[in-house]
Amino acid sequence: MRTGQRLRAGFVSAALALAMGVSAIPAHAATVAAAPDISLANVKAHLTQLQTIAQQNGGNRSAGGGGYAASVSYVEGKLQAAGYNVTRQTCTSCLGQSQNLIAEWPQGDASQVIMLGAHLDSVSAGPGINDNGSGSAAILETALTLAQTNPAMAKRVRFGWWADEESGLKGSKYYVAQLPAAERTKIKTYLNFDMIGSKNWGHFVYDDVASVKAVFDEYFQSIGVQTEGDTEGDGRSDHASFKSAGIPVGGLATGAGAIKTAAQAQKWGGTSGAAYDACYHRACDTMSSVADTPLDRNSDAIAYAVWKLATGTSQANDYSLTLSASSGTVQPGQSATVTVTVNTATTAGSAQSVALSASGLPAGATASFSPASIQSGASSTLTITTSGSTPNGTSQITVTGDGVSADRSAQYSLTVGTSAGRTFGNGTDFPIQDLATLQSPVTSTATGSAVTPVRLSITATHTCYQDLRIQLKSPSAKTYSVKATGSGCTPFGTTPRTYSVPVTAETAGGTWTLVVYDAYAQDTGTLDTWSITV
Repeated sequence: MRTGQRLRAGFVSAALALAMGVSAIPAHAATVAAAPDISLANVKAHLTQLQTIAQQNGGNRSAGGGGYAASVSYVEGKLQAAGYNVTRQTCTSCLGQSQNLIAEWPQGDASQVIMLGAHLDSVSAGPGINDNGSGSAAILETALTLAQTNPAMAKRVRFGWWADEESGLKGSKYYVAQLPAAERTKIKTYLNFDMIGSKNWGHFVYDDVASVKAVFDEYFQSIGVQTEGDTEGDGRSDHASFKSAGIPVGGLATGAGAIKTAAQAQKWGGTSGAAYDACYHRACDTMSSVADTPLDRNSDAIAYAVWKLATGTSQANDYSLTLSASSGTVQPGQSATVTVTVNTATTAGSAQSVALSASGLPAGATASFSPASIQSGASSTLTITTSGSTPNGTSQITVTGDGVSADRSAQYSLTVGTSAGRTFGNGTDFPIQDLATLQSPVTSTATGSAVTPVRLSITATHTCYQDLRIQLKSPSAKTYSVKATGSGCTPFGTTPRTYSVPVTAETAGGTWTLVVYDAYAQDTGTLDTWSITV
């Protein structure tokens, strides 16, 4: 780890439009094999070799030096022998133009890549066995175990060993910068492992992406180990290069130079008040500074994530179909539009052709789709038109998608005729001033559309009925007359008056405002209560 900071209708018809918004969400339905145990002895054997390389090259494996070059050769030889496609990438911005090492297992969907990485360089002060021989050795042994067990692959797995992390993430930054945009989009997740064997360890899981973190947490919960988010390493290791390119990231760490708290010591053991790794960036970062327990657990967690995210056998193409709303109401002779989104998801394989139909329509009603056939991931609009002969009542309409692999359907409840409605009141008294305008709001939480008529119930005290001009303002700011000016003086009194107001299509939810204007001087009154039934 590097040092750093941190309806329209007359009396004859009513139309109901259902807009189908379909988005494809690629996903693998797969049978996943159980992840194998990663041999701790083999991981440690790799670490021993890296320490020997450091001893033979001035005590370190820093970028641009012989120790780093020999480390690349060691890892490369192991991967080539196991059958990986291995590539060296010269990083022109790295110290000594040192090289990244990329290895890809040649199975699985190449358009969906799960990538794992660890920096292979050390600081010049020491051999870097925990920082970061531990992450490098663990992903190497995971790669070799993947090749040996050879499970069925749903996605492609790629590994990267990065040059010159210690002077600013240079190797991983170079790799990401050189990727064409189309290649970047193929990397669905990048997992980073930097210092996973600290002597006074914690168990830290990168929390950048909740769904990725959940994979690692699932493993640690299965072995009864608590985890925390990684704050010390946030932005300080190679995952930052991928994250800045919009690639989802995750990873593991056991801590560097930060101090373990008493609560953490109680949780994980070890010494509170001491650094997680007392040999961080020092000459003593050797085999003796690495603890078996976290190294073993984290190596197995890496394998768990690979098998969980990338292995399996894809099943036949399939899709799902759901509606965002389950019902709507049409008032004969009136006009309203209801929009319902039909959500589909490709639950296995790739997109397919889907023919759309509707059944269960009431008498005198017709249905049409535009277009009548779509590719899952596209959209269509269903229009249901009722006529004067359509009887009142509720019909269960089935919207069916006839796909290549299967049929999928969803139910929509269509009510023709008056619905019960919901009533909302203001609960507040408002004084009516001479020659003044009063605006009294009511907030409706009804869903769907308001269809004619809406009903007002008004109680007010005032000397003269004809004095008042009353209007209803809808949530969309349309204004409707509540009553015409009367003749003669008729006081409201305390008995509520109910008015039915014809409206065009309106969103039912929102603020409905009663606007009252007193047109006569020298009298006063009070709008006591009013309510609206939508």
